[in-house]
Formats: sequence, C-alpha cells, structure tokens
Amino acid sequence: MRVFSHTCSNTEIVAALGAADLLIGRDDDSDFPPDVAARVPAYGRDLDLRVDEVIGLRPDLVLTSLTVPGHERIVDAIKAAGIATLVCDPLGLDDIFSDIRRIAAALGIAPRGEQLVAEMQAAMPRVEATTRPKVLIEWWPKPVITPTRQAWATDLIERAGGCNPWAGIDGKSAPLTDEHIMASPPDVIAMSWCGVKVANYRADVVSRRPGWAEVPAVRDGRIVAISEEFLGRPGPRVVEGYRQLRAAIDAARA
Repeated sequence: MRVFSHTCSNTEIVAALGAADLLIGRDDDSDFPPDVAARVPAYGRDLDLRVDEVIGLRPDLVLTSLTVPGHERIVDAIKAAGIATLVCDPLGLDDIFSDIRRIAAALGIAPRGEQLVAEMQAAMPRVEATTRPKVLIEWWPKPVITPTRQAWATDLIERAGGCNPWAGIDGKSAPLTDEHIMASPPDVIAMSWCGVKVANYRADVVSRRPGWAEVPAVRDGRIVAISEEFLGRPGPRVVEGYRQLRAAIDAARA
C-alpha cells in the first residue's frame, strides 16, 4: 500500500503503528520521527500542499485532517481526484483513540491499533483527586487563547488531575480576556504556543502582564513550557503532554 500523510499527527500515528515503510510522502511539518522525516519526501506545508504532485504519486490512501481551518480545500481536491482519503477531525481524547484505530484498520493492521491505544491509555492513568488545581493552557499568548469544551487538551488536564475553568465554553478554543482569567485564576499555566519552538517560550511574557502578579501560577512560579508537539498534535505523543501536565499539576497540589 502507498500512503501519503498530510498532517503531523497522522504521520506520527503511522510510525507508531510500525507502518512508516508504507509512506511515500508527507507534508513539510511532519518532522517526527526524525528518521521518517529524513527518508520520506515532503510536498509542502499543510495549507500549501502541492496537491497536483501528491495526486501524481498515485497513492492508494491519503491520510488527512480538518484540524486546521482551510484543510477542507486540500481534502476536497484530493477526493475530487478519486483518491481514497481518511479524514481525521478529533475533538476529545477518545476521538484520537478512534482515529488511531481507523488508521490501523485502513492499513490492514487493526490489532496494532488496539495495542497502541491500550499502551497509551495505560500510560495515562486517570487521577482521582478531590483537589483539582486550575490549569490554563496557552495556545497563544496575545491574546491568550486556551482550549475549551471540545478539546483533547481539556481531557488531558482532567485526566492528569486538574481542571480547566474554561471547559464550559463551547468550541475547540477561545480567546480570554484578563477578566475571564481573574475570575478563575489558574494554579498552573502551561505555555504551548502554536507554531513556536519550545526553546522560544518565555515565562516572562506571562509573568509581566499587568495585574497578573497575584495569579497563583505567576506568584508561585508555576509557569511551565510544554511543547505544542505534545499537547497540540492529536497522536501518540499526547502521552508526553499528559506526563508533563501531571507533573505540573502534582506540584501545584503538593
């Protein structure tokens, strides 16, 4: 089977399933695992995919997603060429598990999908706690954008023993005003800025905001950097996002 992967998470799922040898192409942003990125040719960033070239590869299956606004155009063009597509659009953590199973089944290795899901679930035990520190994940610092109700990051927070005070807001994410944040001041702030390398996350960008000095997370030095690779990609590495969130939440509870 000849498989093209459009989006990082799908590439990482295929690799985690042990099926990277099926990949004939990827998008430019698929950078993990490094050996797969080095071996498999890239055909443009997610919204600038060179669709004609992808079609020319004559893949048996294109793995794509609707996780980024604008992907619809890419998906429609590939479907119009008569190429089989599998489209992921996960909201919660269970949807990620479902997508892994669907991809494994499409590749003819369904048992590997079940095994990978079981391993991920075992690595992310649900923390039962009476005290749940409030966690703000920042997808972007200005304005502050955070995951809301339909977000796997919210599920990760709750699974790791925390709570997302903005989980009642409908949608995948929302911008927050200072008033929103001060109404439920977070005990932990996790910087996970989209499109920014974790080495460039700066806690002082958060701590120097006017009026934030008494926010518990700022006052107590609980501003952590968790790469978007671990919280923003709906694939196997959300396990690492969970681990880092849990460490920060456990520290806030101590």
